Amino acid sequence: MESSASLEIAKHTLLLFGIVLGIGTFSSLLARLVRMPDVAVFLLVGMLIGPGAFGLVDIKADSTINQLILIFGSSYILFDGGASIKLKVLKEVWITIAVIATVGVLITAAITGVAAYYFLGVPAIVALLLGATLASTDPATLVPVFKQVKIKERVAQTVMTESAFNDAMGAIITFTVLGVAMGGGEFSASDALINLLKQSIFGIAIGGVLGYLAAVLISHERFGFLTEFAPVVTLMAVIGAYMGADGLQASGFMAVFVFGIMLGNVESLGFKRSTTESHQLEDFVMTTALIMRMFIFILLGTQVDFALMNQYLYAGVAVVVVFMLVARPVTVFLCALPDRRAKWSLKEMLFMCWTRETGVIPGALAGMLVGMKAPGAQIIASVTFIAILMTILLQATTTKWLARKLDLLIEE
Repeated sequence: MESSASLEIAKHTLLLFGIVLGIGTFSSLLARLVRMPDVAVFLLVGMLIGPGAFGLVDIKADSTINQLILIFGSSYILFDGGASIKLKVLKEVWITIAVIATVGVLITAAITGVAAYYFLGVPAIVALLLGATLASTDPATLVPVFKQVKIKERVAQTVMTESAFNDAMGAIITFTVLGVAMGGGEFSASDALINLLKQSIFGIAIGGVLGYLAAVLISHERFGFLTEFAPVVTLMAVIGAYMGADGLQASGFMAVFVFGIMLGNVESLGFKRSTTESHQLEDFVMTTALIMRMFIFILLGTQVDFALMNQYLYAGVAVVVVFMLVARPVTVFLCALPDRRAKWSLKEMLFMCWTRETGVIPGALAGMLVGMKAPGAQIIASVTFIAILMTILLQATTTKWLARKLDLLIEE
């Protein structure tokens, strides 16, 4: 009887996966037709097929399946973001990227936290946890947008690089604050800084070592005996990087991100990869990242609590408005303006102020907080969903228009 029950659960789960993949595929086609970021469509569709509407899919946020999807999906998307970074861009704008993706995340989290404390009336630690969850941008949304809309190269690469790097920092800060929120201890700035440095350094080291090893095994002329299995190597290494870093109490997200950078720049490391092999690996990574986006955002949509969203709708919108129109501009000007080497123009900084979509990683972090029953997790998830929807629908869809107005669009 027990075996039969397990079989039925397995069949039901398989059916749910098939539904998500099928609906996700058609949603992706619809997004392409209406020229919207696919994550926005996935979210809306998830709301429609969830328990609050048609009830086709109901996977609880605290279930093992959901947590597995969030952890692996977030890791793989971060790996994809890291692989899209070109090291040559860092030579000119690395100071801006380093500051805005580290100190900038703290500034954004702090300002957003203050807004959450004021408008939502939640405890300070919950407000800061919400600010940390929202603080990072979204390479899964930004990379496809910049592939469709040709922007001045250094601006596009800076925004994409920042988005890939600050996701890891956002995750580190979120779990640092979460430790304080759930542990009941007092916050110590020095301890938090040490913890951040420890997680970052170990994460970078593990990701760098595994990334270099993977590059050797799939791209080295003599030792690249796993060239044919490059896609499988990426899957193994992403899991290995995350679990290895997590086992050492370091940032698994930072590890997979750095691993992506290493594998995405094998030529800079002195290795060679044929055009055919590069295209095959890129196609695999793109398809896998798409599937992960489908599952994360459709499931996030199905888990939206409409009653809770309605309860915190106006306050949530107010927080997101401050987040978009105050926190981001302050962050950009404080972090980019002092970089005299990059010599950012006012138009370039204004564009970076507006282009900062919230998406995959904040959504995944919010889902993890709900699954871990963190303080204020339901409120955080609701406001995060509002932020994802507002930033993607308002910012991503106006990227081309704004770039043209600021003379940053490269006409084809």
